[in-house]
Amino acid sequence: MKVLVTGAFGNIGTNVVRSLLEQGQKVRCFDVKTEASEAKSREFEGKADLCWGDIRNADDVAAAVKGQDVVAHLAAIIPIASEVNPDLAREVNVGGTQNVVNEAKKLSPQPKIILASSTTVFGYTQDREPPVRVTDPVNPTNNYTRTKVECEKLVQESGLDWCIMRFANVASIQFTPNPMLFYIALDSRMEFIHTKDAGLAVANAVKSEKVWGKILLIGGGSRNQFRYRDYIQRSLDAMGIGQFPEEAFGNLPATPDWIDTNESQALLNYQHRTFDDFIKDRLDWLGPKTDELMASQAKLRQELLDQSPYYKAFLESQEKK
Repeated sequence: MKVLVTGAFGNIGTNVVRSLLEQGQKVRCFDVKTEASEAKSREFEGKADLCWGDIRNADDVAAAVKGQDVVAHLAAIIPIASEVNPDLAREVNVGGTQNVVNEAKKLSPQPKIILASSTTVFGYTQDREPPVRVTDPVNPTNNYTRTKVECEKLVQESGLDWCIMRFANVASIQFTPNPMLFYIALDSRMEFIHTKDAGLAVANAVKSEKVWGKILLIGGGSRNQFRYRDYIQRSLDAMGIGQFPEEAFGNLPATPDWIDTNESQALLNYQHRTFDDFIKDRLDWLGPKTDELMASQAKLRQELLDQSPYYKAFLESQEKK
């Protein structure tokens, strides 16, 4: 089967490509050419068709979609970038999805579309009894989730065979400090899924006959459901940084919540890894950098704390006492 993966060198995309190749599919990788994406693409040279372009450009998309049986559409601008540059997020997320739909509809036979979405489209659900189910209403709370809801509608109304996959928290193995980690209330429920399992879910959907016309919730299952304080503490402890003081965190309820993945797991059999596997993979990725990280943990800890607006406000209040 011929499969186009847009956003092929992103966090999930890279693992979709790996899983598809392992399954013997013919893969075309589509992404915008940057220094980072070129570096990631070298893993697939000679194994997949590398197709560079801009999802906002209809001609680029037409060339990529041509001759494909399935399009796994993952290309998107995600937070924080989607909130800092909402116009770009709309052009890429909504405009890019419209291009994929338009160009796919021109072909005969028409490719099927798998759209990567997010369980964050459900909005704030921490005040309800978990888990969140696919039948629950969407309630977008920011620019990113608003664009994702629009993308879902475009695909559902396209007349093409489609499957929408709403992903839980898919953390990158590559550690990048992010001030968003401080916004979430520590008691919030959150569900984790290993990026390799996320990639496997998409690859398994490609060859399934039962996913079309379905919205599926993709998460790590009950053994990967945590309170945010446990998730962040285990992440930081593994790198020798240690837990941050509670005053560093805000009170924003987490999205996504714990989700019901019974249907998606029954159809796709993708839940194989745990958070412990993720920690091991992150330390393996750090490799020789691990010792350097451990040696500079105090400095890194302070650099991370400096990104918390809440901790800064707390220190200022203490100084006034």
